Amino acid sequence: MTFIYREHAIQRMFERDILEENVEDTVKNGEIIEEYLDDIPYPSFLALKFYDKPLHVVFAKNQEKDEIIVITAYYPDKEKWSDDYKIRIKK
Repeated sequence: MTFIYREHAIQRMFERDILEENVEDTVKNGEIIEEYLDDIPYPSFLALKFYDKPLHVVFAKNQEKDEIIVITAYYPDKEKWSDDYKIRIKK
């Protein structure tokens, strides 16, 4: 499995002090909490894993080349997510 980081993801990870190893661990071992199967060119997913705090990673999967394209990573805002950080709070 090869990880490819979009420029946006690299910028946000740097700004938010998110470690590459945590991003890759979240993709490999985290819980998929949302699926965007109609995204083009590849289906994408939102994964969650807890470290010192919860981490969300949005990534796409290119099955043909066994590639993971990391789109962004962030620490979810408790005002916008349920207590377990799995469900968006709709306003």
